[in-house]
Amino acid sequence: MAKINFGGVTENVVTREEFPIKKAHEVLKNETIAVIGYGVQGPAQSLNMRDNGFNVIIGQSYDFKQDWDRAVKDGWVPGETLFPIGEATRKATIIQYLVSDAAQRIVWPVLKKCLNKGNALYFSHGFSITYMEQTGVVPPDNVDVILVAPKGSGLSVRRNFLAGSGINSSYAVYQDFTGRAEERTLAIGIAIGSGYLFPTTFQNEVYSDLTGERGVLMGAIAGIMEAQYKVLRENGHSPSEAFNETVEELTQSLIRLVDENGMDWMYANCSATAQRGALDWRHKFREAVLPVFNDLYESVKTGNETRIVLERTGSENYKSELEAELREMRESEMWQTGVQVRKLRSSRE
Repeated sequence: MAKINFGGVTENVVTREEFPIKKAHEVLKNETIAVIGYGVQGPAQSLNMRDNGFNVIIGQSYDFKQDWDRAVKDGWVPGETLFPIGEATRKATIIQYLVSDAAQRIVWPVLKKCLNKGNALYFSHGFSITYMEQTGVVPPDNVDVILVAPKGSGLSVRRNFLAGSGINSSYAVYQDFTGRAEERTLAIGIAIGSGYLFPTTFQNEVYSDLTGERGVLMGAIAGIMEAQYKVLRENGHSPSEAFNETVEELTQSLIRLVDENGMDWMYANCSATAQRGALDWRHKFREAVLPVFNDLYESVKTGNETRIVLERTGSENYKSELEAELREMRESEMWQTGVQVRKLRSSRE
């Protein structure tokens, strides 16, 4: 492992230089990897591993025909590299359990009875194991239980791989039956194209992930955008002006500079007026939202967020309820303005 200093804190991380793809091939040379679920992470991780030359098969329920057909379109062959979930599990030595969190507790009885002694049961989210009292996903004692969690969507995992870079991933071992759990974990992490790997636990991964999704990554940023857009519109600004100042400049300019060089560099390379205002107001925003983040983390830690997810997604009417919520967002003035802004942007490219 490499020791890297992150802002004064030293962490052990695993890079592709220390654990090259050749080493991953050596570790996994006798393994068959079954990717269970061809929804969000499944396509990206399986295609990356296939492109890297690993022995990969897909386990997907034919009842979800859209996902089955997508797998066929991507070159997985029914009866050869594409199978029903139970059959794929029995054929594999490493089982990547990549159906959705809500589906994992439903599929688990089928998958569990197909596991073999010495298998590795792989997750990309600590959800089902950390909250096993709610999910019912309790692994047998005679398998490895491991995790590699890419810090990005499936689309980003695939795009970065094709671009020659990689999404960074956390990794963890929950149960080491074979004595090889860690090397299997690291090899899979390299096989799926991780930029680098940093250690965590199943619990820490799900606590940070659920907080991040509800916070900065999705929930908070959407709420902040809606609030600023509303204030601008109520004070007489046009939809175009409000959207450009709220969303377009962030996504098309500033966040890219932050990605490339950091927040301080972006601040140093904007106007003095913007710089001064940002430096002054960031403290006010931090103090305003800190109580919300404390409440959020506590809700994650106590399992309340898990209860909400399982209850809501388990509802008979969930698909229609979800579509209504997404439609409300999609048809709002702000995001309808966004549709037009993106069209205008693409027309000049």
